[in-house]
Amino acid sequence: MRPALRARRGAVTMADTSCFGFLPRFPHFATRAIHFAQEPEQWNSRAVIPPITLSTSFKLEDPEKKQDYQYTRSGNPNRHILEEVVASLDGAKYCLAYSSGVGAILNVCHLLKTGDKIVCTRDVYGGTRQLFIEIGKKYKLKVAFVDFINPSKAKEEITPDTKLVWLETPTNPTLKVIDIRACADLAHRIQKDVLVAVDNSFMSPYFQRPLSLGADICMSSGTKYINGHSDVLMGLVSVNCKELYEELKSLQIALGAVPSPFDCYMCNRGLKTLHIRMKLHFHNGLAVAKFLESHPRVQEVIYPGLRCHPQYHVTKKQCTGVSGMVSFYIKGNIKNAFAFLKNLKVFSVGFSLGGFESLAEHPATMSHASVPEEERKALGITDTLIRLSVGLEDEEDLLTDLGQALEAAFE
Repeated sequence: MRPALRARRGAVTMADTSCFGFLPRFPHFATRAIHFAQEPEQWNSRAVIPPITLSTSFKLEDPEKKQDYQYTRSGNPNRHILEEVVASLDGAKYCLAYSSGVGAILNVCHLLKTGDKIVCTRDVYGGTRQLFIEIGKKYKLKVAFVDFINPSKAKEEITPDTKLVWLETPTNPTLKVIDIRACADLAHRIQKDVLVAVDNSFMSPYFQRPLSLGADICMSSGTKYINGHSDVLMGLVSVNCKELYEELKSLQIALGAVPSPFDCYMCNRGLKTLHIRMKLHFHNGLAVAKFLESHPRVQEVIYPGLRCHPQYHVTKKQCTGVSGMVSFYIKGNIKNAFAFLKNLKVFSVGFSLGGFESLAEHPATMSHASVPEEERKALGITDTLIRLSVGLEDEEDLLTDLGQALEAAFE
């Protein structure tokens, strides 16, 4: 029997994913994704699909009165719809959309002032790490990178000048899972006015809602799972505090890192199938993880949906399931890793993640190349670590492709 078919026996069907003991699915998710904030009665045409509003300027009926739309940087119907529906899916009162995920993080950083401190997850996306280091130098912010897997270890770094705690869970690329509620409770107990932010890009609101777990800010790269089609650059920030929203809204307008109406339209269209896609990402991700776990050419598999994952219990208590992000260590050395990547046929080698297509990348030389070598090794980002974004292709084709690439990597 072929490896792909053997592994298939251990996989679960899409209908079975709720039997693992994760949180129950968030109610009315699909209905909200499809209908919330986009009733056809809003526009004269009664179009079922929101029209794209490309105009940069809007006629003022009365120059003495404020109206919803004046200039597209401060507000646009397509952006408004996207922000409303994403807020609903995140379980939030407010959401702001930005031209990229990094643009969203940069806007959050502008809440800080000289002398403030950022405490960030040590194992974090390379772009986030680089951004914090750069703005720390230029604007004299203190930046500390801490292992939040054990929240108590971060206690010493959360000092009176700490104004932002940045968490990422699961982490990129080693997929460690951080207990959001424990970290948020700890940070707020030590420093009442600290903002706890969570990068939710790897999970999407379908599987995880950080605000319900005590976070103040939920940030997502909408480029990834929320849009899900690898054709939009987008950043999203959801909050519940009105004052925080108003401050971020002011920064959004002032800094100008806003997405185009077309990108907002595309992202809104993409998230209509988020609930369907995430179920299949979970299904395929788990099948791939189980297949790799049993393969003789693989040293170790990291997937929060596997019972052997060190934080599996945390994943179950704060998530409704797991996405299609799988990391693993291939046996051998960097030559074997590159040979594996070169021999993939269904998986494409490339940056990004969360699209319908399967991608593979080599973090040490791609997404985390800017991280110093010693730090990469300490984090477990070695030359043999490979990160997969498992897409929506047929399960058997994915497993067959991985199997043949693994065999070819050692020829």
